[in-house]
Amino acid sequence: MFRKILVANRGEIAVRILRACRELGIATVAIYSEADRDAPHVHMADEAYCVGPAPAGQSYLNVAAIIEVAGKAGVDAVHPGYGFLAENAHFAAVCRSWGLTFIGPGPEAIEQMGLKSLARRRMAAAGVPVIPGTEEAVRDEAEALRAAAEIGYPVLVKAAAGGGGRGIRVAHDEAELREAPAAAGREAAAAFGRRGPDLGKVLGEARPA
Repeated sequence: MFRKILVANRGEIAVRILRACRELGIATVAIYSEADRDAPHVHMADEAYCVGPAPAGQSYLNVAAIIEVAGKAGVDAVHPGYGFLAENAHFAAVCRSWGLTFIGPGPEAIEQMGLKSLARRRMAAAGVPVIPGTEEAVRDEAEALRAAAEIGYPVLVKAAAGGGGRGIRVAHDEAELREAPAAAGREAAAAFGRRGPDLGKVLGEARPA
């Protein structure tokens, strides 16, 4: 059982983790940006520390600041929730190097499966059927248009890293595709600190398992 956990997230995600820790009798540490100092998760935690200004890239994605708080608070584990640093192999590796338990997959697993294009290649190599899509993140508009022509519209433009529904756009034609990568890239950069979208075929009537 962990003694004290730092929750490296905010909002409803952090609240759920904090509530579970309270039920288990585990001490908690919250982090927050300057804009979130009065957020519910800040008041729920036993301790709370500011890790930077409002932009996520300077606070919730600030690995150095979060690790500094972990050391200052004396935690023995870090729970990333989902989104932000949850699929960041570097962050998981840094936690390990500082003797902190990263509550989630190890950095090796994240490295292999966190990038959707790499995960798709590994599944295809293992004989698992995969949805048609790009093998690598597209680098520019021309490459995206060529890939979409091969895949067939509509296509899903999705952040190469991260998850949780962030950085996703559906393009039904070339006009929409010209706008989608930039919009998806901006959202992905804000949420995960990475740009570069993948393209995949949209499946109608699909339901997540």
